Amino acid sequence: MGADDSQRQTIQERAFDFACRIVKLHGFLTKRGSSQRRLAGQLLRSGTSVGAKLQEAHAAQSKSDFISKCSIALKEARETYYWLRLLVACDVVTSERLTPLVAEANEIVAILTTIVRNARSSHIKD
Repeated sequence: MGADDSQRQTIQERAFDFACRIVKLHGFLTKRGSSQRRLAGQLLRSGTSVGAKLQEAHAAQSKSDFISKCSIALKEARETYYWLRLLVACDVVTSERLTPLVAEANEIVAILTTIVRNARSSHIKD
């Protein structure tokens, strides 16, 4: 991604692209053993929930509602990061294959942490 704002993706777009990648990984994992299918289900639920919660936050009815939805998206992003790390640690998927996805999950966590922190800070001032 370039530094030019016109080329930067919004967090909603990044979360959507991330969810698409998670869906593809889920498809790969479900063709494997039963424990991989179980992990795939957990990963699919949390990884696709991030973007869904951000969509809800975009239409929030209040600042408190926005903060709540973004906080849930952050929790889901953290959970997804955990599942991805577990897949690598247990040699279910190679590190080389998942490193970009793990990095993106980590970046989404960082962005959402900042969004929630800033929203809470400005909410206190209101």
